Amino acid sequence: MTRTNPNLLSHLTQDLLLNILSRLASDSDLKSCRLVCKDFLRAESIHRHSLRVLHHEYLPGLLRVYRSLHRLDLSACPRADDRTLSLVFSDPTWGRGLRSLVLSRACGLRSAGLEVVARSCPCLEEVDVSHCCWFGDREAAALSCAEGLRVLKLVKCLGVTDVGLAKIAVGCGGLERLDLKWCLEISDLGIDLLSKKCRDLKFLDLSYLKITNSSMGSIATLKKLESLCMVACPFVDDDGLGFLGNGSGSLQILDVSRCESMSFSGLISVIEGHLGLRQIGAGYISPEFAKPFLSKLRDLKSLNSISLDGFQGSYSILQFIDFNCPNLVEIGLSRCMGVTDEGIVELVSSCVSLRTLDLTCCHLLTDDALSAIADSCKKLKCLKLESCLLVSEKGFERIGTCCSLLQELDLTDCSINDSVLEFMSRCSELIDLKLGLCQKISDQGLFHIGSNCKKLQELDLYRCTGISDNGLAAIASGCRKLRKLNLCYCAQITDKGLKHLSCLEELSDLELRLLVKISSVGLTAIATGCKSLVELDIKRCYSIDDMALCALVQHARNLRQINISYCPVSDAGLCFLLANMRCLQDVKLVHLTRVSLEGFELALRSCWDRLKKIKLCCGLKYLLSLELIQILQARGCRIRWIDKPLVLL
Repeated sequence: MTRTNPNLLSHLTQDLLLNILSRLASDSDLKSCRLVCKDFLRAESIHRHSLRVLHHEYLPGLLRVYRSLHRLDLSACPRADDRTLSLVFSDPTWGRGLRSLVLSRACGLRSAGLEVVARSCPCLEEVDVSHCCWFGDREAAALSCAEGLRVLKLVKCLGVTDVGLAKIAVGCGGLERLDLKWCLEISDLGIDLLSKKCRDLKFLDLSYLKITNSSMGSIATLKKLESLCMVACPFVDDDGLGFLGNGSGSLQILDVSRCESMSFSGLISVIEGHLGLRQIGAGYISPEFAKPFLSKLRDLKSLNSISLDGFQGSYSILQFIDFNCPNLVEIGLSRCMGVTDEGIVELVSSCVSLRTLDLTCCHLLTDDALSAIADSCKKLKCLKLESCLLVSEKGFERIGTCCSLLQELDLTDCSINDSVLEFMSRCSELIDLKLGLCQKISDQGLFHIGSNCKKLQELDLYRCTGISDNGLAAIASGCRKLRKLNLCYCAQITDKGLKHLSCLEELSDLELRLLVKISSVGLTAIATGCKSLVELDIKRCYSIDDMALCALVQHARNLRQINISYCPVSDAGLCFLLANMRCLQDVKLVHLTRVSLEGFELALRSCWDRLKKIKLCCGLKYLLSLELIQILQARGCRIRWIDKPLVLL
């Protein structure tokens, strides 16, 4: 009798193996395949074009396997430095196909490493160095060698000045997307040169910059500009928007929210010059000339999104939107004090294609508004109703019945009960559900959610004091795709509840603040079962000790952020945690009363080259060695000194 080859996959061609891999939806399935079969591993090395590295020491080995990468993400590798990049690109053939490189929050890289990248990757089109406090003019000059750059993100690169921006503008003349949000040293001079050299710019974000109307005159000359975001630019006024209105007419997206010197009068001039606008953000600006502005919206035939957050309007304002903007898909009315049932009825009667509706803190709304939304907006996917206290079961029953496509629902601080959750559980497409401060809901309500909302990924139960372990059992059983869960101040939760949650393999963000009934036993179960855990908050969990920290070190290897403030951990536990969690970047260590000064010194020295953020008691500022503080800050670590008295709740 002839024996058959037990490995049937070895008979499949590489094309067939790649075809199988392309049909796998989740990363966990891909990982399982490559772990159990060398044929799949070889095929995946060709199939994979994107890689996110969590441990920089594994980078050389990974790059030897994956030779066809187009995108490399090192944002989770704070220890990556110039030496790392020199080693990576020592093989002159490896970076030839790389198109996108993410280095955001990587604090160890300097100009030498970036120059190696720029010269080794001739196809490089996109670089992200956001939140890199070390990134300054020298690094900008090094990056300017990448002549083919099309996309560059410099969010909160506080060291970049007009000099660095000039280097980039001259060297990377083909830029199409540039994000300069929070680059506070950039002025009109830099923006003027950028506008002259980078004529192909399509997307530009200047939010929080101290630019003036002069910059707007320069930006107006960009004939291909489609998207301009300038949130909270206090020195640009209506005259600046007038310059923009006289531009080429190419703008499609404009966000001037929180620009305190602007009014709707300036936006009118922009509309007159850019009739192709699709999205407008105008939250929290001066309400002058609001009605003429809203009347002018009728000229924007393609307008599908508008944000008027914080507007002190009236019922008549919504009538203007209703009449002039029938094609709206998204509207933001958060904290608009004049929004009433009558206005919402008028609005949704014409805007029947709405997908997103933000009514946060619109305190005057009742069931009549929700009934009108349910009847008219059958395709609604996102509804935000935080602090809408006058809405009752009747309104939510209509929403649950008619808006079955809802994916995001915010009911924070609403007066809802289990019956409301039963109605809303009919929305089986829900992905994100916020129920914070809803103290009338219980385990029965969570049972409805767990039974019907199988696609749920984010659940906020902040201060939902009526829920217990049984409710968590229902969620864990039914919502197996859950990634983010907030249980802060849910005082009835015990270790039993955490053991229920330990089956959630995709859970990455867990908040357990002030759960006084949980102990290290429950947290050990979480660490063992929730392998994807990235962020953990156990502040004021008074029974969490060194045992839990040891479990995290052993099992939660990808943890990047942790808050253990007020926990009774010792010197040994803290040192063991910080020395061995190789991905840890953000730690909060306030009022660790059982940790000595020597314990803090040793623990922080063990991870000085990895941490990006630390929160410590203010008293330690004068007790820790100056050398240690300087070393941490030199590596780009931001230390927050908290001046709070020790209060045990």
